[in-house]
Amino acid sequence: MDDRPQQTPLFTFGLIADIQYADIDDGLNYTRTRRRYYRSSLQLLRNAQESWSKSAVRPEFILQLGDIIDGFNKDHGTSDKALDTVLREFSSSPVEVHHVWGNHEFYNFSRSALLRSRLNSSSLRTDGSLSGDIYAYHFSPSPGFTFVVLDAYDVSLLGREKSSEEYSEALKVIQKYNNNENLNCPPVFEGLQQRFTMFNGGFSKDQLDWLHSVLMSADEKRERVTIVSHVPIHPCSTDAICLAWNFDELLAVIRSHSSVVCFMAGHSHDGGYCQDEGTGVHHVTLDAVIETPPDSDAFGTVSVYEDRMVLKGNGRMENRVFRFPS
Repeated sequence: MDDRPQQTPLFTFGLIADIQYADIDDGLNYTRTRRRYYRSSLQLLRNAQESWSKSAVRPEFILQLGDIIDGFNKDHGTSDKALDTVLREFSSSPVEVHHVWGNHEFYNFSRSALLRSRLNSSSLRTDGSLSGDIYAYHFSPSPGFTFVVLDAYDVSLLGREKSSEEYSEALKVIQKYNNNENLNCPPVFEGLQQRFTMFNGGFSKDQLDWLHSVLMSADEKRERVTIVSHVPIHPCSTDAICLAWNFDELLAVIRSHSSVVCFMAGHSHDGGYCQDEGTGVHHVTLDAVIETPPDSDAFGTVSVYEDRMVLKGNGRMENRVFRFPS
């Protein structure tokens, strides 16, 4: 951790990912190798909310990085009820929450339903969001700092009507590498091609072009930019099976700008971290609530200073210091 004398941060914010709440008994993950604690994930959210509300410096906002409820809710017809239950916990404090969309959001709801739902937090944006049905926007909690929320399932089979052009184009992308009957099974290839599964997605050219323009403006203003997405984009910050389809294209955009300091994601339940060689951008993947035992925790609070961000982790989540590239 940072050994510098205590300073007052410019602002703080909370972090939590992959709550995946469902009112069902504990179960196992897709490969039946890891336990998932569906009901107790709600208590872990309460623990986080209590910690944030009692903090000496209350977070100005919370980043909820996707998979807020589990896909099993759809099977039981309880999607709306489960979402109401979790959002009620978030609303127990007045802190604004920026919601990111993950694969489980799309297991439960259509894209059009999500855009109409309380999980659409783009109204909290500081400036304009991306037009159309792509869920991407940016906001500034403090002068000199910008946060960008990206839509990691803009190019995806999830949330798209099978009759749509978007679905057809995504199907072409995934079937180029994955010939399995069940597209949630990774392709037989080893390495990074394992990312071509149905539970991952990618970023369209429109979204990448929009991000490029946002970062150009941030470069000119010498701002510090943090990008958030459900799906990780750096191969060293996650297992290949949880990587975005066109991670390389998004990395290329980020590497062409000087303003980005950090990329935060969920999705890969064991978390991960790396610092991009050359640019110094920090890539952090958050540990998942859903696979955290009831006697532990998985949330964090980030204090932001002029030259760094300091993550104070709780339970499974590690403490980290993200020094800004000079």
